[in-house]
Amino acid sequence: MDLAYIPSPSRGVVELGPIPLRGYAFCIIIGVFVAVWLGNKRWVARGGRPGTVADIAVWAVPFGLVGGRLYHVITDYQLYFSEGRNWVDAFKIWEGGLGIWGAIALGAVGAWIGCRRRGIPLPAWADALAPGIALAQAIGRWGNWFNQELYGRATDVPWALKITSADDGRVPGTYHPTFLYESLWCVGVALLVIWADRRFKLGHGRAFALYVASYCAGRGWIEYMRVDDAHHVLGLRLNVWTAIVVFVLAVVYFVLSAKKRPGREEIVEPGAVDSADVASDDVASGAVGSGDVASGEVASGKGGSDGDREGDGGSVKLTKGGTAPEDEAESAESAKKG
Repeated sequence: MDLAYIPSPSRGVVELGPIPLRGYAFCIIIGVFVAVWLGNKRWVARGGRPGTVADIAVWAVPFGLVGGRLYHVITDYQLYFSEGRNWVDAFKIWEGGLGIWGAIALGAVGAWIGCRRRGIPLPAWADALAPGIALAQAIGRWGNWFNQELYGRATDVPWALKITSADDGRVPGTYHPTFLYESLWCVGVALLVIWADRRFKLGHGRAFALYVASYCAGRGWIEYMRVDDAHHVLGLRLNVWTAIVVFVLAVVYFVLSAKKRPGREEIVEPGAVDSADVASDDVASGAVGSGDVASGEVASGKGGSDGDREGDGGSVKLTKGGTAPEDEAESAESAKKG
């Protein structure tokens, strides 16, 4: 008898009148909002304009959803194109099935397009968004809980996940809640990136590389625990190999970037200046300009001087009463001689 376990929802859809609210889709949407919110705060702190992250996300999110779905369908094609399956189900993204590898890869293409249109560097934008993406994954993993999918090996630990559905080959019982393990790991990744970024001033895409490497480190062992059907290469699940390869690439990028481009970008968005700074700059430049004008007027003899008289080869400034300084000096010398 199981004394403690994590219950699974009896259904993954809540009907709000005629509108079905699917738990999986709801988790994905909430995750996107959290990622954009945190990314915007970090972007503004780096010197960018409010709203830029959301504007670029308009490109990145759709590309990411398509990429995530494509990766899932391609790597698990038997679920949609084998005998007895309906290929139309490949388009039913709300039923689950998004590969993070494809989502990040194609999402980066969309982000690149958005960044190019705004004239900002993609690595800086990715650095700002990195911990938000990790939190979005942490939230999105709860969508698997709603769908009773992607759990681990059978177990009787107190935090085991109880599966009640028998659809699609599931066997009711208690299993390792790998969705929970990955969710907690992603929260830890987000906190790690935020801490490291503050401590070491990561720039030029290194905060994003740290997110990728640390996520892959956790995804490898969590993926190894799962029992759902998957393709295997040399005895390991395909996603484990993907995690290993992407981890190595992220570490290599981190090291090479630190050597070639140390430090952090000073300007992440051209023209993004705080309004208060603009106002103070205007005042300062206005004061200097007035002083320059006044100095110019005095130097040119405007404003009450008796004027200039043409001398030998130039303009000689007269003193009050029309006597030049040179004439006064000559008169004083003559008086001494007399």
